[in-house]
Amino acid sequence: MGCNLTQVEEMLKENDHWAVHTENGVLCITNADGIDAFLAVSGEQIVVESILFAKSQVKDVAGLNDEILKTHQVFPLTTIAISTIDGQEYYVAFGALSSQSDKESIKIEVETLFDNIEGFLDAYENYLQ
Repeated sequence: MGCNLTQVEEMLKENDHWAVHTENGVLCITNADGIDAFLAVSGEQIVVESILFAKSQVKDVAGLNDEILKTHQVFPLTTIAISTIDGQEYYVAFGALSSQSDKESIKIEVETLFDNIEGFLDAYENYLQ
């Protein structure tokens, strides 16, 4: 039995440190630090992601990309991609898991994403303008 968006929303709302609402078929989750993450359930997969920074903010794209490839594995359950949003490219942190995952696994994925965002920003801040 897979999770649907309503079930995931109800479960995530149990966390007093997160504001959770649905917008355009996606869960918007904001943590106590004001960081936004977006969670979608699509078929057999749940994806949760957050924007890190715009590619236009990066001083040395090739250098940053090389650094990410060498270091991102030290951040559990989360990786980095470049996504185009409204015509602009952004570095995003994301995690994915099966829609068959239990509630605790989904909660851990979201918590870990929020924890890793801080680590990514610290690790790569020298590449930003």
